[in-house]
Amino acid sequence: MNRAESRLILLSEDSDDDVVFIREAIRKAGIVNPTYRVRDGEAVIRYLSGEGVYADREIHPFPFLILLDLKLPRTNGFEALAWIRQQPILKRIIVIILSGSFLPEELVHAYDLGANSFLAKPTELNHLVELMEDVKKYWLYRNRHALYESSLY
Repeated sequence: MNRAESRLILLSEDSDDDVVFIREAIRKAGIVNPTYRVRDGEAVIRYLSGEGVYADREIHPFPFLILLDLKLPRTNGFEALAWIRQQPILKRIIVIILSGSFLPEELVHAYDLGANSFLAKPTELNHLVELMEDVKKYWLYRNRHALYESSLY
């Protein structure tokens, strides 16, 4: 496994069905990165803060990329994204919105808060696999990002 493949992907998704769907697409796209799932925006923040069960960075390393749903319970994806971008040590983590909703005002708001990308969650597996292949090609391999040289890794 090379350095790019060892970096964690944090998946924030409250729907168990969508998690199965997304993980299958990730697998079929050939993404071998470890993926850790959290169920709500509060858990995103706790994970990134290293609070509670997430305190051990050997077990819960900083993610390189976050797939963030917007419609999360407790703290929604917008609130989690705003918090992430306010944290000096976290503001360069790649955050890709992966949402079933594709309202123009949500798209604009997500980018205003600092999302790196906004992707509509397809309803068919083959389309989601294609989307994950694009994520793999661009965000995991082609994109040169400040985190490559960060002390987080």
